[in-house]
Amino acid sequence: MEQRELTTEAVEVREKDDGTKTVSGYAVKWEKKSEVLGFFRRFREQFKKGAFADSLKNDDQRFLWSHDVSQVLGRTKNKTLRLTEDNVGLRFELDLPNTTLGKDTYESIKRGDVDGVSFGFRMKKQEWDESDEDNIVRTISEARLFEVSAVAFPAYPDSEVSARGHDPVKERMEKSAAIEKRKKLILETYL
Repeated sequence: MEQRELTTEAVEVREKDDGTKTVSGYAVKWEKKSEVLGFFRRFREQFKKGAFADSLKNDDQRFLWSHDVSQVLGRTKNKTLRLTEDNVGLRFELDLPNTTLGKDTYESIKRGDVDGVSFGFRMKKQEWDESDEDNIVRTISEARLFEVSAVAFPAYPDSEVSARGHDPVKERMEKSAAIEKRKKLILETYL
């Protein structure tokens, strides 16, 4: 299973009169390129519109906290997680549980501490554009979606949240360095 992270353009949080807290946004946006990925073969990645269509019809996806399968926040089977593909990308809407994890998730997203979204998938169909060896692009046209997660570190910069009083170039460099450090730690763990 592969995982990709992005910062959404607008993760919305709202609370209904009955106390139900909902988080919504995009798990992936069509044809928006990721940061540079891969350990031995460096590439950027993007998803084509409709990449998850079959999976959304046939599979039961979950919404997790930071890819932790022991911290499930919702799922499509019971409709606490709703996933739809539109012209922008794969949109999610999650009704948070009335639990400590649900309340903490709501507050962390509402405050802006966590504004990243990630997704776990298995690629089924892909195309490679290797015409420029310094800018290899992997385009995924079909994938099986397993989960969507709220996360701290994004891999898709084109969807990042802007905030006043920040330096986007410096932030992107810091994020890239953090991602590379994380990749190295993961690689060291497996070796």
